[in-house]
Amino acid sequence: MSAIVLGGGDALLIVDPQVDFLPGGSLGVLQGDAVLAPINRLIDLYRAHALPVYVSRDWHPALHCSFAEQGGPWPVHCVAGSDGARFAEALQLDDAVVVSKATTVDVDAYSAFNGTGLAATLREHGIRRLTVCGLATDYCVLNTVVDGLTAGFEVLLVTEAIRAVDVSTGDGERALTRMLDAGAMPVQLSGGGLVTDQVEALALGAAA
Repeated sequence: MSAIVLGGGDALLIVDPQVDFLPGGSLGVLQGDAVLAPINRLIDLYRAHALPVYVSRDWHPALHCSFAEQGGPWPVHCVAGSDGARFAEALQLDDAVVVSKATTVDVDAYSAFNGTGLAATLREHGIRRLTVCGLATDYCVLNTVVDGLTAGFEVLLVTEAIRAVDVSTGDGERALTRMLDAGAMPVQLSGGGLVTDQVEALALGAAA
């Protein structure tokens, strides 16, 4: 294993750690609560390096197009201002920058980059590499990672801090393969930092 060197240009992006996506929520992910402890460790790590933390959320209007009653594929979830749209109470998100997505009735958005201006915000703050975690692997994490890579950011994917919906068996594994094939680097927490079994680009811009 090789250590990841964090520094200026790094940021943490937590995808949709909301009550409705946790077990017992209206669109609960199996074992979704298992991501909370590693995410808190990631938050502590990035704060210790004085690096920014971003957190995305579904923030849907009551008649959002993704809801089954409107012809969409999902039960009602993460309605703006509702208890289900709240972030998991176990997470220490006090100083995180919140990115709200899918905020209009007729537009869905799995990616934290879709219609949010996130890419421009990250560039304005000199961010070049994102560490991504959250829910769910096969939908919002997948689309966020792919869009982040397409926008030119390096992406570290914390594999122990994601979980899949798995509407069809194997969706999560297929999503993970897609993200890695697109260029995301798999990492995991170890001791007080992040490690990878890959050798390239351990420090931001090392390959430049």
